[in-house]
Amino acid sequence: MDAPVGIPPRRFVVRTFGCQMNEHDSERIAGLLVADGMVAADGDDDADVVVLNTCCIRENADNKLYGHLGHLKPWKARRPDRQIVVAGCLAQKDRDIVQARAGHVDVVMGTHNVHRAAELLATARTGGPITEILDAAVLDDHAMFPSALPVTRETSHKAWVTIQIGCDNHCAFCIVPAVRGDEISRPSDEIVGEVTELATAGVTEVTLLGQNVNSYGRDLQLAARRGGDTGARPRPLFADLLRATGAVPGIRRVRFTSPHPKDMRPETFAAMAETPAVCEQLHYPLQSGSDRVLAAMHRGYTAGRYLDRLAEARRTVPDLAVSTDLIVGFPGETEADFADTLEVVATARFDDAFTFIFSPRPGTEAATMTGRFVDPAAAGERFDRLRIVVERSALAANEARVGRTEEVLVDGPSRKDPTVLAARTRQHRLVHFAPAQPLRAGTYARVTVTRAAPHHLTGELVDVLDVPTHRTRIPVLAT
Repeated sequence: MDAPVGIPPRRFVVRTFGCQMNEHDSERIAGLLVADGMVAADGDDDADVVVLNTCCIRENADNKLYGHLGHLKPWKARRPDRQIVVAGCLAQKDRDIVQARAGHVDVVMGTHNVHRAAELLATARTGGPITEILDAAVLDDHAMFPSALPVTRETSHKAWVTIQIGCDNHCAFCIVPAVRGDEISRPSDEIVGEVTELATAGVTEVTLLGQNVNSYGRDLQLAARRGGDTGARPRPLFADLLRATGAVPGIRRVRFTSPHPKDMRPETFAAMAETPAVCEQLHYPLQSGSDRVLAAMHRGYTAGRYLDRLAEARRTVPDLAVSTDLIVGFPGETEADFADTLEVVATARFDDAFTFIFSPRPGTEAATMTGRFVDPAAAGERFDRLRIVVERSALAANEARVGRTEEVLVDGPSRKDPTVLAARTRQHRLVHFAPAQPLRAGTYARVTVTRAAPHHLTGELVDVLDVPTHRTRIPVLAT
């Protein structure tokens, strides 16, 4: 929908908090607003609409949202025709609480109605504030998958592709099943079709998204059986999907997130090793190295089983980089439990880790374990000790790359130093290098690593392998 003649189009900003699934939802919200005739703003000052796409995994997510909403109150007061949208997981969880705490919010929408963003804005503009939270995905509507909606991406060389929404696991600390719903897999032909379209548009790297990609297809098989199809084909495996997407012409890199250790299968490792486009990168969430804590978390594996699967992955996939998630201070965690975590983390030699201090999320089992909460000072001290072990492994892994020549994909100028470029290796390691010539985002090059730090590498350009045929679009997302 175009703006009436003589009236400038409305301008918007989308701010994203949380995981890759939220980032992908934000791309779709932006795409829907562009399709409705709006354009991206440079920032809040020249925006008519601000969308906050929220996360609720950690307690500080709530503080961050309401802090932003407080800052936006005078922004809206200066021009009452401006609109504020709160979307995503925290909106799904808090529902009517958002507008009760921040009455200047115009639209509150959940995780299951991303496809309604433009409509809800239009409704609120004439009818006043609106909250619309659906309790489940609309099963007969392709819009339940973000990838089925229009898109405005931050780059034109990389893309998220949703293969699954929701989660059927019941980890004691996790709010995701409550805000994302039951696990629903997208048919594989649709996924491969989208990847093919992306490749035609100039995308060379895709990341397959799901809450638990290992269980991809399980619900499709169950649905076929419930429908009386006794001759239904075997369950589509994630490994098959990796091979199929990796075979799409023009796709040079395939990544995926996130797998669950309890469901990791040997054929997935085999597909990673046998499909050249699939990157040598595995995000493998451990959460804790204590069997007692893992059982309390309902994770479905032991530390020993985790390490066995990790060793199998490294045997099968040469030069594999592994990252993980870790929670410190889960209710009931003792010093002995934490010592087990330190031992497992040291043994695992992670290339990177996302570490968190436990924060109770209302609606989860762990939030009810109040009598077992760990003293915050003890949890903070354990967190600091864990980071030392993690960074020691990360630095050792990066130092082992010094002197090697790596293929990198250029993302653009470094945020901290625009005179150097930021790029990623196949293992997703960040590399900074000074170009001898201007290089556009999306360029593939070879860089010799000259220096290592725990979280990035520094290198020198050797040569340029391939330049993009499509220009990077103007960023519309502010994270």
